[in-house]
Amino acid sequence: MSMATPATGEQLPGGQAAEMVEVLQAATRVLAGVALRSLDVLEGAVSLPQFRVLAVLADLGCSRSVQVADALGLDASTVTRLADRLVAAGHVLRGSDPGNRTVVTLELTDSGRNLVIQVVEWRRRELARILGRLTPAGRDELTASLQRLIEAAGEGYGTVRQGPVPL
Repeated sequence: MSMATPATGEQLPGGQAAEMVEVLQAATRVLAGVALRSLDVLEGAVSLPQFRVLAVLADLGCSRSVQVADALGLDASTVTRLADRLVAAGHVLRGSDPGNRTVVTLELTDSGRNLVIQVVEWRRRELARILGRLTPAGRDELTASLQRLIEAAGEGYGTVRQGPVPL
């Protein structure tokens, strides 16, 4: 089995492609582990799905709930349930659009913003710790390789709804 590289049309030998995919799988586990462990700093204040809502609101600012749902790739009703819990905990404000009172808006409170800051700062420290175990040349090589991976995936991959997952 070989894997075609769309940008170049180059065929990768099956063994090489499998090895590359396994390395990427292992890297994904490391990065997912950092993301999951970072929530420990919050001592159970919010769940992972709730944190995702907070993180999207930190990026978007005050937004319509349907925009948040789209950004997360979730149904609007799911975001409503998550937002209900976040509002009750004081991390999110629910409002309405003055031009259309049927439109629900969501916005971080100072408490919600603080949770996002705590997690982001922990992640930065942990990633810096991990990177500190590499040589300067290794860090440069990794950064360049990851930048190429991000570019190959395409803009918004992982942060913008892409449609159904291919089988």
